[in-house]
Amino acid sequence: MKTSKTMILTYSAMGIALNVILGTVVSSMKIPLLFLDTIGTVLVAVLFGPWWGALAGGLTNVVLGATTGPSAMFFGLVNIAIALVAGYMAKKFDFRKWYIALITGIMLSVIAPLIGTPIAVAVYGGLNGSGMDLVVLWLRSSGETVFASTFISRITGNFVDKIVTCLLVMFMIARLPNLAKIVKKEKRHAA
Repeated sequence: MKTSKTMILTYSAMGIALNVILGTVVSSMKIPLLFLDTIGTVLVAVLFGPWWGALAGGLTNVVLGATTGPSAMFFGLVNIAIALVAGYMAKKFDFRKWYIALITGIMLSVIAPLIGTPIAVAVYGGLNGSGMDLVVLWLRSSGETVFASTFISRITGNFVDKIVTCLLVMFMIARLPNLAKIVKKEKRHAA
C-alpha cells in the first residue's frame, strides 16, 4: 500500500518547519559555512521523491518570503533544484549509505551555487548581509568579477553545508525506524 497523501503532507509541513527553524537558528548563531536551511527539503525528497521535496522546498521560500522578506522567494529555485537532485539520487541509490549521501552533498554543493549565484547577483549585487560578504568583498578587491566572487563564497559555504545536510538526513533515515520503513516502502513502489 502506498504512503498516504496525509502522511506525505504532514512530513512536508515538518520539512518546511525544519528548513525555516534550523536555518534561522543556525543563521542567528552565526555558525560559519553552515546553514541547514534545506535539510527538510532533502529529507522530504529522500523519503517521498523529488517532486514532493520540490514542493516542500518551494513552499519554504514562500514562507520565508512572507516572514523575512520577499527576496527569499527568488531562491526557491535553488531549493527546488536541491530537492530534485536529492530525490532522484534517493530513487536510484540507497540514501542510507554514507557514500551516497556524501556524493549527493558534493553534487548539491556545486548545483546550489550555480543556480543561487545569478540570483544573488541580480537581487543583492552579490552581497546578502552574511559573513560570507567579507569573502566577496575581498575577492572583488583582488580583481575578481562580481559573479566569480559571489560564486566562490557560495560554493565554499555550500560545500560544508550540503554535505553535512545530506549526512544528517542519511543518519535520520538510517537510525529512526519509522523513516527507514517509509524509505523501504517507497523503494518497493518505485521499482
